[in-house]
Amino acid sequence: MSQSLAQAYLHLVFSTKHRHPWLHDPALREELFHYLGGTCRHLDSPSLIAGGVADHVHILCRLGRTIAISTLVRELKRESSKWLKTKGKELTEFHWQDGYGAFSISPGHVEPLRKYIAKQEEHHKTVTFQDEYRRLLRKYGVEYDERYVWD
Repeated sequence: MSQSLAQAYLHLVFSTKHRHPWLHDPALREELFHYLGGTCRHLDSPSLIAGGVADHVHILCRLGRTIAISTLVRELKRESSKWLKTKGKELTEFHWQDGYGAFSISPGHVEPLRKYIAKQEEHHKTVTFQDEYRRLLRKYGVEYDERYVWD
């Protein structure tokens, strides 16, 4: 083959450090979601949607052919953290958690996941981030040790 083609959908999830509600302002969150989308695009991993609540974000994107998942997440966190720290004095100490979740999504699940991410505020009126994340780990069949999931 003379061409390299790929279509790999990723569901990324990461939290603020200690799940501190740094992102409590809805207008700031919207700006952040657009910023994350632009960063994904710059890394040749176009975002289909980014969403979340005060203490975590979800991103649905197509992984670029030449970037590792760890590099994508590292750059998303690095760039958005630098940007957030410029958005107000109260954000100068902002940090993301060290870890992340990255889950592959089949094309048939893209639309339901997009809707799920769009409704994060409604969803988190009754479900904590920790409960949601545990459910995602079970759903995607990821083995984990509870002692090392949170930071």
